[in-house]
Amino acid sequence: MSKTEFKMPKMGESITEGTIINWLVNEGDSFEEGDILLEVATDKVDNEVPAPASGKMLEHKFKAQDIVPVGEVIAILELSVEQGVSKSSKDVSQKSVTKSQTTEKSKAQKQVSKPASFKVNENVFISPLVDAMARKNHISYEELARISGTGKDGRLRKSDVINYLENGRPFQFVQPVSVSPGFQIPDLKFDKGKGKIVQMDWMRQMIADHMVFSKHTSPHVTAYVEADLTEMVTWRTKNKEAFQKKHNEKLTFTPLFIECVAKAIKDFPMINSSLDGKNIIVKEDINIGMATALPSGNLIVPVVRNADKKDLKELAKATGELAGKSRDNKLKSDDTSGSTFTISNVGTFGSLMGTPIINQPEAAILATGIIKKRAEVMERESGDTIEIRQMMYLSLSFDHRIVDGYLAGSFLRRIADYMEKFDTNRKI
Repeated sequence: MSKTEFKMPKMGESITEGTIINWLVNEGDSFEEGDILLEVATDKVDNEVPAPASGKMLEHKFKAQDIVPVGEVIAILELSVEQGVSKSSKDVSQKSVTKSQTTEKSKAQKQVSKPASFKVNENVFISPLVDAMARKNHISYEELARISGTGKDGRLRKSDVINYLENGRPFQFVQPVSVSPGFQIPDLKFDKGKGKIVQMDWMRQMIADHMVFSKHTSPHVTAYVEADLTEMVTWRTKNKEAFQKKHNEKLTFTPLFIECVAKAIKDFPMINSSLDGKNIIVKEDINIGMATALPSGNLIVPVVRNADKKDLKELAKATGELAGKSRDNKLKSDDTSGSTFTISNVGTFGSLMGTPIINQPEAAILATGIIKKRAEVMERESGDTIEIRQMMYLSLSFDHRIVDGYLAGSFLRRIADYMEKFDTNRKI
């Protein structure tokens, strides 16, 4: 037996620190190789950190909720075997996904009988790891909410989902227990008619759950403005071929829209926020999600990260790559996570305008309609004239818990202003 410093592991190339969610092995307790010592959260994923060898927990250097840099000593262990220590301090993320899963399966043998009802976990937290497991096994968010979490504050852990699957998904079809004397949705018997039955695929089920959750969570309000895009359309038409020849990237309207939105967010940073209990988190990064249709017809939201720091060439490249990955079904989890504001271009489908549903946990979402030529009255120094202009409706759905009408209206108008005041002398 020898004393060993156990360091905060590296969870990924871009991860520099992690938050200790919970210690699962207390000071003075013994453990076996592969046992989960603690849970660590990063901005990308939650990780269960396994023991590199059997031994005893001598000391915790940090407590739950502490943020610790990668490589910092977080515990003192007394290990019976030295092997595996260096590997644990370098990168245990792969080990936590594979070996700990096997260990958890062998350790957790809880038998869950199939009940007639269950209590919904209304505060369920779905980490990227649990979300990936749910997608693989076609488990909807609604079903995940029926599983009791054993992590801190009722958080769902990987082992909870593994145990649930091993026990035959006992909550898959049962009905929830009524826990509130308040309003309950009536069980109305509608005549749904007859016709061809089309089974919803797992992604459509996940989208359905996410949309219902969003409408249930956020009081949606939608504001509208009209923007004159004549100058932008004229400039793009004139320069799109030269732009592609020079930069080898197609110049669509998407990067132009993202550029305007990112500028407006910098002017009104409160729109780039999320609600956490009674606290509002104003995001430091401006990561723009762009709602994109997959070949299956389902919708997904790939993310252009740090959109405010990219020039038009970089935005065109980012949007083009993400659109291509969407068409080829090659998007990875990092491509679709971390958005702080979302744009949905309903004009692509010929829609005049839309009332989009907020992409949780964001505070607002923008819909851009079709760009359509219309006769407009223009105020000129020589007098009013009627001209053919390229017009588009913008609609902003916002969470009225944290965004008021003044902020939403001002932000939406600012986007339209940036679109209308497009510099036609701009160089490519």
